Amino acid sequence: QVHLVESGGGSVQAGGSLRLSCEASEYRDSTKYMAWFRQAPGKEREGVAGIHIGDYSYSTYYSDSVKERFTIFQDDAKNTVYLQMSRLKPEDTAMYYCAAQVVGPGPFGSRWSRATTYTSWGQGTQVTVPS
Repeated sequence: QVHLVESGGGSVQAGGSLRLSCEASEYRDSTKYMAWFRQAPGKEREGVAGIHIGDYSYSTYYSDSVKERFTIFQDDAKNTVYLQMSRLKPEDTAMYYCAAQVVGPGPFGSRWSRATTYTSWGQGTQVTVPS
């Protein structure tokens, strides 16, 4: 079971930026497909960005609510996946979780945003954007 540790959360004014980090305990097949989710109080966990790290390239996926504002990328040397968040809005306020270790059939691109796709989760990092 890969161990994931998120960091970088905090409180930022609307329109500001934050970068979240997710450090994995290892870089193997279990971390070639990863994603960021968020969960606000009283709401379901929502997939916001996913990444498939191939041998020579990578593919990224975003929810409509964060497209063109958030960017997911990796640093192989550090076993770390980042979520760069820009133009933050009050509705982005949530606990943000990193996920890895995909299970089940089907192409990643069609199921990256489902929480049931992953079996490894970090403890979460809080992002607050006051209104």
